[in-house]
Amino acid sequence: MKKPVRSRKLFEQARQILPGGVDSPVRAFQSVGGIPLFIKRASGATIEDVDGNRFIDYVMSWGPLIHGHAPSGLVKAIAKAARLGTSFGAPSPLEHQLGEQVRALVPSMERVRFVSSGTEAAMSAARLARAFTGRDKIVKFAGCYHGHADSFLVKAGSGATTLGVPTSPGVARAVADTLLARYNDLAAVEALCNAHSGAVAAVIVEPIAGNMGVVAPAEGFLAGLRTLTERRGILLIFDEVISGFRASAGGAQSIFGVTPDLTCLGKIIGGGLPVGAYGGRADLMDMVAPAGPVYQAGTLSGNPLAMTAGLWALKRLTPRLYKDLAHRGSMLAAGFADAARHAGVNLQVNAFGSMVTPFFTSSPVRDYDTALNANTGAYATFFRGMLSRGIYPPPSQFEAWFLSAAHTERHITQTIAAARASMKEVARQI
Repeated sequence: MKKPVRSRKLFEQARQILPGGVDSPVRAFQSVGGIPLFIKRASGATIEDVDGNRFIDYVMSWGPLIHGHAPSGLVKAIAKAARLGTSFGAPSPLEHQLGEQVRALVPSMERVRFVSSGTEAAMSAARLARAFTGRDKIVKFAGCYHGHADSFLVKAGSGATTLGVPTSPGVARAVADTLLARYNDLAAVEALCNAHSGAVAAVIVEPIAGNMGVVAPAEGFLAGLRTLTERRGILLIFDEVISGFRASAGGAQSIFGVTPDLTCLGKIIGGGLPVGAYGGRADLMDMVAPAGPVYQAGTLSGNPLAMTAGLWALKRLTPRLYKDLAHRGSMLAAGFADAARHAGVNLQVNAFGSMVTPFFTSSPVRDYDTALNANTGAYATFFRGMLSRGIYPPPSQFEAWFLSAAHTERHITQTIAAARASMKEVARQI
């Protein structure tokens, strides 16, 4: 790997104008050391930085690029749409066409509202839940991230954890209405609902956690949440910003057979362009303006570029795609575990389909507290070792590695070889 001379210079320039030199905190490499690499191009499963280094990418724009970077068909579709206009601020046929596609794949979303980010989707779903129920409190789970709206920045996992600010300064006192439970712990949710009887509007959950690293739901956990919420007149919100269309074409709710009242989706529905959506039962969504009194708006919501990209991406979700992704995900997970065993390094590998997280700990990871047992210093050493060998992992222990249709078995083999060498470096450090 060439020294990041140009990246270093660009980072110094960026720090004079952008807070911390980046536009999203985890990009700053603070928890893994070194300086962030500035990327100039990407194609398929690879990215290239401004110093000419090429990497096999496992960040994949934090998950939405399930078809890989810049697939030619997608680029052509976006270019064609751009020639007709990049934003109208008015309805276009593309919006309801993509909405119909989303509903066909996720039938629980009888009505869909497009927004510009997952944060906006989760924030809007919570507002709608409060309006529908006439209650104020929201139950969330430690380590689950639902964007940076005030009410969700409580033990939010991911970048907030590695920066040491799980609750951000400046968050409004409204967080008093956010109740915190342990992921995979139904009894904790029951206790909160008992303690705040008649006051809980919604339970929001990542059905497959991805922001404390990958953590799958325990058997019966999601079904138990559904039963509990229905019994108490509480809405169940699935935040499928990560798992939606990645875990399966129908999201986690399709896999586990649990139907939420509301679902939040993210960038994957726009082929990686800035877009999100929330939706659910018609009687709920008909409360959203202009059909109802719950106000939510956005100038770029439903813009034609994102809608075009979404239609291209969702129409190419096939059973074969998910089968191949799961196979390669299993290969990668097994390769990490084997590399750690050979090096004598404690490692737990959590995987679900095309999402993988190697946790540097000897204990199983089932929730936020057990995720925090992971040795972040060991991960930082592993990260730098992989980077030096042409692999670009997430710059945080508490993130998922994402595969795409562009990752081949050869890419996985190269990655496992790099992991074997990097694990030896970890072993020398611990």
